[in-house]
Amino acid sequence: KIFFQIFLIHFIMRSFFEKLKTRNRALFYFGMANLVAAIICMLLILVTQTQVLGINAWIKPFKFFISTAIFVFTMGWIMEYLQENRKVKVYSWVVIAVFAFENIYISYQAASGQLSHFNISNAFNGMMFSLMGIAISIMTLWTAYIGYLFFMKSFAALPRAYVWGIRLGIVFFVIFAFEGGLMAARLAHTVAAADGGDGLPLVNWSTTYGDLRVAHFFGMHSLQILPLFSYYLAKNTKTSILFATIYFILTSL
Repeated sequence: KIFFQIFLIHFIMRSFFEKLKTRNRALFYFGMANLVAAIICMLLILVTQTQVLGINAWIKPFKFFISTAIFVFTMGWIMEYLQENRKVKVYSWVVIAVFAFENIYISYQAASGQLSHFNISNAFNGMMFSLMGIAISIMTLWTAYIGYLFFMKSFAALPRAYVWGIRLGIVFFVIFAFEGGLMAARLAHTVAAADGGDGLPLVNWSTTYGDLRVAHFFGMHSLQILPLFSYYLAKNTKTSILFATIYFILTSL
């Protein structure tokens, strides 16, 4: 049974990646590069002792490489429906440029044993933190434009519930991506305490205080959760919208 499940997962993932490669070659290869980088970070976690805020320095780049891969795979898949080759191509390269810059800098700071985000300890760190904020804001606004294109088309060949899952997934992604701006303004993600206290394994969300990264995470990953729910589980558009509404309320709370 376990062997069959592993084989089934392997078959599904292989089919997905083969199709993704034809849908958006640039994002496919960039996503795969991020997965390779995540594996390297995983190895570095095992063999290095450098820490930032009480945890291994390479945990953060590992999370960002994984998150980036999931994001670019998702956008590469759904943008095929737009049939806007030029706009999709430009957006894809903006995404690649922004995340390559951000993830390389996060890795550089990890290797140095320093914070990448909220670090204004000197002129260089402050400048790089500001540049990351500008770059990710541009990318997020461009993603909002991609969402606008999804609202402007009807997609007669796709299930309506699925289309609404994609639309609302992008909207929620944009909203909760900008929660990062709130954290940047506070120069912290922990509420009522300094960053770096006790946290959950890997994600390191605070177990004793509030942590803005929780809603940031679940809000941004609505980009995957809402379309998947809408395609496989929603019976109609109303079900998709109702689920999205409840999801938004719970994530906001």
